[in-house]
Amino acid sequence: MSFDLVYHGGLMGQGEPCRLVVRKEKSLSEILQFSTAGLEIGQQVVILAGPTCLKDIAHGLSETGLKTDALLHSGRLVLLTAPNCLAELLRPSEPLQRSPLHRHATVMRWITDWSWAYGNGCDAATIRDYQRRLHEFIRPFNAMSMCSVLCEKVQRGDLLAMLVDHRRVAKTVEATRRAMAASA
Repeated sequence: MSFDLVYHGGLMGQGEPCRLVVRKEKSLSEILQFSTAGLEIGQQVVILAGPTCLKDIAHGLSETGLKTDALLHSGRLVLLTAPNCLAELLRPSEPLQRSPLHRHATVMRWITDWSWAYGNGCDAATIRDYQRRLHEFIRPFNAMSMCSVLCEKVQRGDLLAMLVDHRRVAKTVEATRRAMAASA
């Protein structure tokens, strides 16, 4: 069982929100539902999570009848292992030079599970910085996004800080959207 903690304005022109899902149990049902829906309609789905979570998600997608190996091979499903991929994605140079991410593809779905960070003992300020920078990174992709975290690994104060960060991202995205509309 889990619950949606917050919705905030969608990224760059999308009406769909970035959802923050706080999971009370290790179930990945929301992630599987969100990713399956995108894959079934031809969207690219990118999932950034820890290795165990990625393995469980791939297994869950296979159990729904999707051919995970074929989706990975075609680039419609991209699994990014945290924390190793963050340095590559967030470095100042062009991260898409040899990337499986399709900037001009149909709408992308981006899923980030932050449980790995809280489970590894990263400090809350570092995690919030990664979250902010990752949201800024995916904004140009016109992506529908979802962040999740396993509640048992997060202290109440850190959870509230995550909520605040999501709201800040929403304000930044909305200001950008208004500026683009005004200049058009």
